[in-house]
Amino acid sequence: TRVGFWRLLRLFRERNLPLTVFGCALALERHPPASKAIVEAGYDVCCHGWRWVNQYDLSEDDEREHIRRAVASLEKNLGERPQGWYCRYGPGLNTRRLLVEEGGFLYDSDAYNDELPYWVRVQDRPHLVIPYTLSNNDAKFGLGSFATSTDFHTYLKDCFDVLYREGETQPRMMSVGLHLRLIGHPARAAGLERFLDYVLKHQRVWVCRRIDIARHWIRYHSP
Repeated sequence: TRVGFWRLLRLFRERNLPLTVFGCALALERHPPASKAIVEAGYDVCCHGWRWVNQYDLSEDDEREHIRRAVASLEKNLGERPQGWYCRYGPGLNTRRLLVEEGGFLYDSDAYNDELPYWVRVQDRPHLVIPYTLSNNDAKFGLGSFATSTDFHTYLKDCFDVLYREGETQPRMMSVGLHLRLIGHPARAAGLERFLDYVLKHQRVWVCRRIDIARHWIRYHSP
């Protein structure tokens, strides 16, 4: 948060590209300069929980309270409530139902089982799921799968090329997961820079926030 956040902010600002922040509410409370920069840049914040805990370890009552506190915190800190949700390391059995119960969420990203958004029914209501990825993800630096910026760039480029070709005949969505403490290091950020510049050389590519995907899906692919 001391260096990586500002490096990523600069990379995306220089290219006039939007992004979605998976933000833990308490972490953003404790970093006012970052919160201010996120609001000024127009990024959307997908709530990553109230604090850095495993949602699936919480009781139903505690999880309900965490969701409530996270929404209230982000609304106060950023000026608007979050409309997306993504748990740390996966949801609990009650998470999606509690999100619908809380209300105000357009989607959650607690799924890794598809490459496009899809609808589910929760308590007889339609609810949108926008899948996330652990594949196109800098977490592989931490796991030792990626050693250099070239590894990261090549992996993302190969994924993009396949999806871009498939996109000639059907819709495709590519998510890329970034962590300040991982991709934020200069030698790793170099691979992200090269990938962003590669994407920008292509026509008919929509780089957008997750809330934009949600609104698009709701408008054109209603339940």
